[in-house]
Parts: sequence; structure tokens; C-alpha cells
Amino acid sequence: MKVGLLSDGRLLLAERPEPTPSRGELTVRLAACGICGTDLEKLRGNYSTAGILGHEAVGAVDGIGEGVTGFSVGDRVFVHHHVPCYACPVCRRGAYTFCPEYGRSNLDPGGFAERFRVSAEHLRKQAVLPLAAGLRWEEAALLEPAACALTALRSVGFAGGDRVVILGLGPVGLLYARLAHAIGAGWIAGTELSALRRDAALRGGVQVVADPQDPGAVRKMVREGTDGTGADLVVVATGAPAAVDLAGDLVRRGGTVNLFGLPHAGTHLSMDLQQLYLHGVRIVPTYATTERELSDVHALAASGRLPLRDLVSHRIPLERIDEAFAVAADTSQSLKVVVTGPAFTPGSV
Repeated sequence: MKVGLLSDGRLLLAERPEPTPSRGELTVRLAACGICGTDLEKLRGNYSTAGILGHEAVGAVDGIGEGVTGFSVGDRVFVHHHVPCYACPVCRRGAYTFCPEYGRSNLDPGGFAERFRVSAEHLRKQAVLPLAAGLRWEEAALLEPAACALTALRSVGFAGGDRVVILGLGPVGLLYARLAHAIGAGWIAGTELSALRRDAALRGGVQVVADPQDPGAVRKMVREGTDGTGADLVVVATGAPAAVDLAGDLVRRGGTVNLFGLPHAGTHLSMDLQQLYLHGVRIVPTYATTERELSDVHALAASGRLPLRDLVSHRIPLERIDEAFAVAADTSQSLKVVVTGPAFTPGSV
């Protein structure tokens, strides 16, 4: 079978043996897998974690191991790639995505594969989510990044009516904005260079978008939108260090800065710490998501409260994965790029 792999800093489409499910496991035939910004950073060598590519995968069950119940061949499912242990001190405090075991679990051999194996651990921890009948494959491939945004919003203590600024309206920033809008943000603004992505933001609940290359204009936008008090929540949905510095100027006293986008390894903060101290600003990094948020986002998407379909700009077959990554890296021409597999049928549910 064909698998998209990272090898010596290069993206390869390789042949690998078909996986078979052992006791307690499933195998899934790929329908769609979104390309995440972290996949792009792994290819660029800017991400310090494991090199497995593809974690936004959905597909159809095509193999069921001994002892597995509740699933049938052909079932449409989303599979969460990481699961926490739920038993360590980190998990007992509710910080599940920072569990030391979280990143050690994964899809085998990854989400960019014609078929992948789902471990017994994933099944025990309910990381396999049956998909609603009306949700298209490409929409379902956006559940994981949308759930990451919901984990973030819950971690920072988001409340209805909050005024939110999102620095970086790439695919995950757009999902963050739409989710904040769906659950009651009072005002949403953002920054983005790409005209394509600005348009997607404005039709998805963002009131105003400024040019990130003009910090003065960004500050003016926030002053005018918040009566001069600053945003309740500023989301840094980009890895650019300048965005973190700017966030400190946009957040209100007692507000929160959410470090959400992946920074480059070795990046350091250069914010005015005394200003943060005197203004009582919280800085909250958030990372990844859990089954609870995935289930809640799935319900929002299935109900139509969280529109996803128009955020998928490209659907490119696994056989052309190098092209898919090139398109995803070009912010001027793409929103979310989804790699499709053998179970995908255009427009199908």
C-alpha cells in the first residue's frame, strides 16, 4: 500500500505492507486526512516531536480484530491519533494533552496511508468516533484542528460575549474564529496577509481583519473595536515571534494571551514582562485536544452550527501528496488542503 512518509527531511510516497488488526484493534481505509501546519513544519525541520505525518484522518473501518465490539466493516469513523494515560499526575489535574504518554500513541503508519492500524489503547480510550451521516469526509477531516481550538477556549476560560483577536487566520486560525463565533464571542477580529483567507474569515464570523505587517493598524483596529480597553482574549495562531510581542499590546488588563500556533524550536519571548505583571495578563499555551472536545465539535459540525465545508479549498489524492504539501504551503492559494484516499468519494457522506 502507499504511505506518505518523512525520511531524511524529505516527503516520500513509499510502499509498505498492508496492516492487519491484532486482538482489540481496527484497521481503517483512508478517506481523507488534512494537512496540518505541524506536518509542514516537520517537513521543514522546525518541529522537535516525532516525525510521523498525518493526524487528521477519517475513513471506513475495513478490518476488525478479535474482541472488538461496536464497530462493523464500512463504518465511517474519525480516529484521534494521540491518547493520554488518564492516570498520571498531569492527567489528574486535567492537563491531558500534556501527559507524558500522550505523544507516544499514534496511528500506524500515520494518517497519510491507504490503510492504517488503530491500536487497542485507542479503542479502550474511546478515540474512535463514529461520524454523523450528514458530515462529508472532508468536513470530518477538520474535526481534530477544530477540537484543538475548543480545548484552547476551555483552557483560557472563554465566556460568552468575550472580545477575541486572532493573530494569523490560516486554516487553524479560521477554525478558531468560527468556533468562537459559534459559542458566543461578542466581537472577533484578526490579522492575515492572504486575501483568500481574509475573505474566509469575514464570511465566518470575523468582523474586521487587519494587515499584520502594519502593527499600528492592528492596534487601532483593536482600540476601536473594544472602546480602548483591549481584547479579552488574544490568540497567537502563528509561529511568528512578532505576533507574540504584539499580543501584549492588544490584550486588556486582566486578559489572556493564548499561545496556540506552533512556534519554531528555539524561539524565545521578548515581551515586556513588567507590563504583563502590572496589567495582570495571563499567558496560556495550549496544545492538541482530547476525546471530549472532539465529540463536542463533532456535534456542532453535524448540527450546522460550525460550518466547515467552505474551508476545504483543495482535495488532492494521496498519489500526489507532494503536490498537496506544496499547495498547503502556499498561503495565497489555499485554505485547508485535504489528502484523499481510497475510501473517498467526492461529495459523499
